[in-house]
Amino acid sequence: MVRLQDDFYDAINGDWEQTAVIPDDKPRTGGFSDLSDEIEQWLVTTAKNWQKGVDVPETSILKNFIAYHRLAADTKTRNELGTTPVQPLIEKYQSYTSFSDFASHIVELEKLGFPNVLPLGVEPDFKDAQTNVLWAGALSILLPDTTYYEKGHAQGEMLLAKFREEQESLLPHFGFSKSETTKLIDQYLALDARAAKVVLSQEENHEYAKLYHPYDWQKFTSLAPELPLNDILTELIGQKPDKIIIPEERFWAAADQFYSEKAWPLLQAYLIVTVANQFTSYLSDELRVLGGQYQRELTGLPEAMAAEKAAVYLAAQPFNQAIGVYYAQQKFSPEAKADVENKVATMIEVFKQRLQANQWLDNATRQKAVTKLNTIVPHIGYPEKLPERLYKKIVQPGMTLFDIATQFRQIEIAHTWSQWHQPVDRSEWHMPAHLVNAYYDPQQNQIVFPAAILQAPFYSLQQSSSANYGGIGAVIAHEISHAFDTNGASFDEFGSLNNWWTDDDFAAFKLRTDQVVSQFDGLDSYGVKVNGKLTVSENVADLGGLAAALAAAKLDAEFSAVAFFESWATIWRMKARPEYMRLLAASDPHGPAALRVNVQVKNFDDFFEAFDVQPDDDMWLAAGERVQIW
Repeated sequence: MVRLQDDFYDAINGDWEQTAVIPDDKPRTGGFSDLSDEIEQWLVTTAKNWQKGVDVPETSILKNFIAYHRLAADTKTRNELGTTPVQPLIEKYQSYTSFSDFASHIVELEKLGFPNVLPLGVEPDFKDAQTNVLWAGALSILLPDTTYYEKGHAQGEMLLAKFREEQESLLPHFGFSKSETTKLIDQYLALDARAAKVVLSQEENHEYAKLYHPYDWQKFTSLAPELPLNDILTELIGQKPDKIIIPEERFWAAADQFYSEKAWPLLQAYLIVTVANQFTSYLSDELRVLGGQYQRELTGLPEAMAAEKAAVYLAAQPFNQAIGVYYAQQKFSPEAKADVENKVATMIEVFKQRLQANQWLDNATRQKAVTKLNTIVPHIGYPEKLPERLYKKIVQPGMTLFDIATQFRQIEIAHTWSQWHQPVDRSEWHMPAHLVNAYYDPQQNQIVFPAAILQAPFYSLQQSSSANYGGIGAVIAHEISHAFDTNGASFDEFGSLNNWWTDDDFAAFKLRTDQVVSQFDGLDSYGVKVNGKLTVSENVADLGGLAAALAAAKLDAEFSAVAFFESWATIWRMKARPEYMRLLAASDPHGPAALRVNVQVKNFDDFFEAFDVQPDDDMWLAAGERVQIW
């Protein structure tokens, strides 16, 4: 039996892990996943009942979801149609005779919601978080990170072989011969490898402040002279933009390798393969399963999701916000909402007291931090209103699943482009209320807690106060701490990129965050080394969240450090497939679950006292090596 003093995570979760079973269509099971699986079952059952006419909601949005789900669940019609819905689209891309011919159709493809390799979008300006501006991204790469493309990377080579195997099975369904299939795959992978040399790595992509590179529009257009950017943007937003933000500078410096006549043979193949793969979930069940083969290899799934479940998820996606509100109204009581709102207010107050008592910050910086904390806007449970564009998603009789899906994409794309130079809508949530998650938005200085996460094991009116603080309290404080992590620290109370630190204070902050990097960097996770720099922002938020939640828990007369830390270990219990864990280690800014428990608790004196951890125990960390930031 594992001792608490040697492996806290395993001692708390080991017995559970012995009997826990990972569903065949899932990469993991555990605290977050168990709740997600329950909600999934609720969603599938509810959708099935609605199809039978049982408890059908009155809202027009959900009635359109029901109609859309009916088409998605009609496997017979989908199987009969096969690739027919996408075949004209394949032919469209085959018909383009040159890059300039294709480029003259980019706006048409964009408005229709079809692949066009134009990675431009509209997002809030880092320097003025109230206004939406134009951003330039890069092509997505096939493998999880640029490091996978390094010579001799065994996993990268294996995954590329698996992708080739998938495409050799899939592409012939669209009428391609064996030789055509081989050539398309070769050209696709050649362009993908070219992109991998110039796009940001996962580590680079998670250093937000370093992504802000504003360009004068004319200078930007000169980077891709064969791409008619002036014409494209004039059609999309009605005029030439004044500026654009380019996080992917290396990619655009190499734009002629992608957007030029010389690159056209590779780019055309890339587009055709993308089209064949992007829409398989709307086609026959055989194609749906085939089209997900590479992704299953990536995450280690032994089987594809069942057709019934896949149809529900497919149909829910365009209506997720409305489904989330319905879920919250069914499952999230006013008493729980009031209690969680009180906990959030308590956590913010505790965090404020900790900031005001901080000894390593200058008074001026400390006051600016308190100002930022005072302006954080919490959202609990579900949004007060749904986006207006959801009401435009109407299922017209006689239309196919693919046609309606295309129409829904067009609504979202038109909305995105309409937001250029418009005020940021700070009321819209970035995730639905039935998703087991939470987030902090540094550009809106908001914390959001969907109803789905506000239940056991994270939170329950039946749990002790200390257990709740070790669960949802630490999650709440984690999101608050993101305002002061290695990314959030660069944004002010208005959500704009702004250095509100003195040089000495930021140096002291970096000294501490570098210690957090060191605590995690190089640790093993399923045979892969954890990247301390990639995971630093989440690890800093965990550390600050635990510290504030512990301080809040201590305010209760019945405080129990044992219940607090055991709750923290319980919410992170996870049994996962090795492939999935290796994928996370390469691409996820969150650390592995076991390390989020074991590494973090070692930074707290209360942990050692509560469980009588001694210097000879594996969980011991010398007092001088324990890190505290917030």
